[in-house]
Formats: sequence, C-alpha cells, structure tokens
Amino acid sequence: MTAAVTAVTGIACDLGEGPLWQPDAGCLFWFDITGRRLLRLAGDDTEIHDFPEMVSAAGRVDRDRLLIASETGLFLYDWRARRIEARLADLEADRPETRSNDGRADPQGGFWIGTMGKAAEPGAGAIWRWHRGVLRCLYPGLTIPNAICFRPDGQTAHFTDTATRQVMRVALDADGWPAGEPELFLDLAAEGRNPDGAVVDAEGVLWLAEWGSARVAAYGPDGRFLRALAFPAPHTSCPAFGGPDLADLYCTSARQGLGASELAAAPESGLTFRAPGIGRGQAEHRVILP
Repeated sequence: MTAAVTAVTGIACDLGEGPLWQPDAGCLFWFDITGRRLLRLAGDDTEIHDFPEMVSAAGRVDRDRLLIASETGLFLYDWRARRIEARLADLEADRPETRSNDGRADPQGGFWIGTMGKAAEPGAGAIWRWHRGVLRCLYPGLTIPNAICFRPDGQTAHFTDTATRQVMRVALDADGWPAGEPELFLDLAAEGRNPDGAVVDAEGVLWLAEWGSARVAAYGPDGRFLRALAFPAPHTSCPAFGGPDLADLYCTSARQGLGASELAAAPESGLTFRAPGIGRGQAEHRVILP
C-alpha cells in the first residue's frame, strides 16, 4: 500500500463502482451496485441514496442532476431533491437476468453503458450508447464490459470485456459513434490480470483498475506500462480523477468474491480510496439531454 492512499469513508460496498467527480458541486459520487445505493462524499460527510433496483454508473447533466444507469433503464436523478425526474430509456428491461455495469459520459454528450448477466453468464452482456434520446447497442455478446473511457482528443474510446483480459480502442466519428472496428490496445492475458474500470487523464494516460491485483496501473497512449499504485483491497474496481485541480485519483473497491480469510487479510476491501497529487485528470463530460 502506498502511504498516501487513504479511505475517504468507512462505509464499505459489496461491489463499489462508477466513481464520478462533480466539479460544479465539489463532490464525489459512487455506487454500491448490489447494495442498490448511490453514495456522495462532500468534505468529510457521506450521504447515501437508496434505490429500488441495482444502480451502477452515472454521467453529470448539470449541477443538481445525474443520468443514472440501473438494471432496467436510464433515468434522470435530482440528487439534491432525492427525486427521479424522468425515465429516459429502457435498458434491457425485458431481460431480468442482466444488470448495468461500467459506464461513462463521452465527449460528444452521449453516455456509454455496459450490461452483464447478474451471475456473469458468458456472452450475456453488451455495451450500449445513449445519445440525445437514441439508445443503440454497440457491442453485443460480451461477458463483463468495463473500462469505458475516452481519450482527450474525443476521437477514441476504450473498453474491455474483462473475461478476455484485453483492453480495446475504437475510433469515433464527429457525433461520437464508433467509426470502425475495435483494435487491441492492451493485452493482460500473459500477466493473468483482469482489467476492470478505467479513466484517461489529460495527458492521454490510461489508469486501469485491475480486479484481483490490488492496484491501479497506468499505461501510456501506446499501451506501455508506466507505473502502478497499490491499494489495500484486492478487488479495485474503477478509478476517477477529482478534487479542485483534478489531481487526486479516487478508486472504488469490492468485497464481493472474497472469503473470510481474504477479508481478514484485507479488511479495507469495499472502501473507496483517494491518492492525492497523482496526475491531471480530464473533467468528466456532461450528458446532453435531447
């Protein structure tokens, strides 16, 4: 564990995911997927927003509202009022065996979201994109979609199917839709590492949570390994940059899949962590409503 890495709250998640820094309000959001809750950190205070179904990822719309992905849909949520304003789209609502997973807003104002089987059934998942009221399936037949993130030029997206241990890249057109076939960016199969959530910083470095490896690793624009940050939780799940200068790296983690002896060895599993002064992040993009 790096000495600078500390937990931001003592509230543990079974499956932490989807950290999002909201610069307009100076706060961090993240999710406990199986706990069906959204958490918000402002200063030293953490508040919890409970939902009737699993929720996993969000994009910022404006100061008070988020687009949130749940196991059945995308909806507009006013976090100050704690109120769902509108349901924007159904997301595999006719498939009770699936749920949403990793997601992120893109530079063109759209929102990418992965789905997966609740028991990680092979090929049950997909990656979708919602853009100005249109929801379209981009990549079907995936198992655990993750690592959705975008390069600073707005012309390239990354994603992974964790089961393949490969991170892909794909060119985007002017409206943010894929403009060609995905290409291999990073192959972790030889190392036996599992790519989970990822974010790209302002310099084009991809920061990747590696499930089961207790770390977030940084890879250059050419896929070259640069460095790794150690965390006191084996199952790091997703990083995000935040703080006033977007210099702090936050990362969620999970207790899911860990036995009693593993939890005893890593009691901070499931917490969300902060590592200050790590780099210079991109501001998360806004979702544009139709």
